[in-house]
Amino acid sequence: MTKLDLIYAKFVFKTDTQKRMSITRKLASLLRNNFTLMDALHRVEMIESKNGRKPDEPFAIAMREIQKNLERGMTFAEATSGWVPSEETLLLTSGNVSSLLISLENVSSIVEGISRIKRALLSAIAYPLFLFALTIGIIVMVGIYLVPPLVESAGNNVVWGGTAASLVWVSEIAGKYWHIFAGVFIAVIGVVWASLPVWTGKLRTLFDKLPPWSTYKLELSVSWMMSLSAMVSAGVSVPDAMRMLSEKSNRYLSEILDETLHYIANGENLGNALALTGKDFPNSEIIGDLTIYSDMNDFDKNISKIANDYMNESVRKMESISNVLNSIGIILVSLIIGWVVFGTFQMQEQITSVFM
Repeated sequence: MTKLDLIYAKFVFKTDTQKRMSITRKLASLLRNNFTLMDALHRVEMIESKNGRKPDEPFAIAMREIQKNLERGMTFAEATSGWVPSEETLLLTSGNVSSLLISLENVSSIVEGISRIKRALLSAIAYPLFLFALTIGIIVMVGIYLVPPLVESAGNNVVWGGTAASLVWVSEIAGKYWHIFAGVFIAVIGVVWASLPVWTGKLRTLFDKLPPWSTYKLELSVSWMMSLSAMVSAGVSVPDAMRMLSEKSNRYLSEILDETLHYIANGENLGNALALTGKDFPNSEIIGDLTIYSDMNDFDKNISKIANDYMNESVRKMESISNVLNSIGIILVSLIIGWVVFGTFQMQEQITSVFM
């Protein structure tokens, strides 16, 4: 095996989420049936390498390298570091086999849940953004290619009126300054996108009520809830889990978790601590549920149920937002097209009336 093979194997193993989750489920199944971790990894390696006939298969290499790391005395989380995304490494506890089994079982469900919410988020943002860009494109194309020939054929003999006047006016602006509009549009999208993971403070809390910040907050809060639930279920204390998640989070989420940890250190339970931050994260209903269940027995089971219910509700909410935004976008494009068609007919009529 060359160094290039190793680099390629790491890339494939980290990016092929569906295959990686299949491996994760196989390992969990083997551990559940009383296989040792090393034996489970070896069994999977044999499957992926076709009983050793194809030892350079990326997933076979991954299994061998993880075994080597374990033989060096690493924990499973340390052994898989660099092979899986950091958020998955965080979920793999370094405790006994039973806690590792719980972690492996949780990783698959969490990755699938997060994938669902990300697909819903992409649907909620991508298509409306495309429709908005299409609207701008239609206006610019009309301003460059459709209206100028009609205006030129009319010369100075026509005083435009009605919808034709608005079409000519908008087209002149679009034709002259389309590059400025395009630049501003791209810049705004870039600034908004860049602000999602890094913008913090009181003003961000206000903007979190508006899209796209609200949808980003929803997606991130689901990911946090699912991860926290998995870690608590695997035996990690709430403060330790929050601390580890904060260390691996972006600036936006880290600020919220650090403030929450401050109140937890002062004796508040998780729900009260989240409420005291004033961030409304994840939302008031979840904060209320966590406030109630934080001081009850079986918190690990209760938070798991809260997290799963929140994920399913969030997917439905994101899909609803997507449908509304898509409808608004389609209506907007239809209105613009109708305005262009009607304005063009009026221009032709007014040109005809002048030269007849």
